Amino acid sequence: MKIGSIAFLVGLVLAIVGAFVDVSWFPALLVVLGLVIGFLNVSGGESRRFLIACIAFMMASTALYPIDNLLGLGGTIGEIMHNIGYLVGAAALLVAVMSLFDMSKD
Repeated sequence: MKIGSIAFLVGLVLAIVGAFVDVSWFPALLVVLGLVIGFLNVSGGESRRFLIACIAFMMASTALYPIDNLLGLGGTIGEIMHNIGYLVGAAALLVAVMSLFDMSKD
């Protein structure tokens, strides 16, 4: 198993734990893990699929956020999605910047 894959799994677990623990530096930890994931896990050929998946996740989690309140879960699922958004958003930012640099080389 690659380091990037392990970082992704650790990030998902931490995103779930972060919904129940209120620590001020927690989002920064998820962002750093997201940067590691984006740097180590996504190669040039995967970048397009990865970025499309990130966009789809961010849109879906934003659209489904009000449903969490309707189900009476007290914002827990929304908080987990928000934490995963930190992780995925940082990875997407890094992959997008790396893709822009690759395109500018041609």
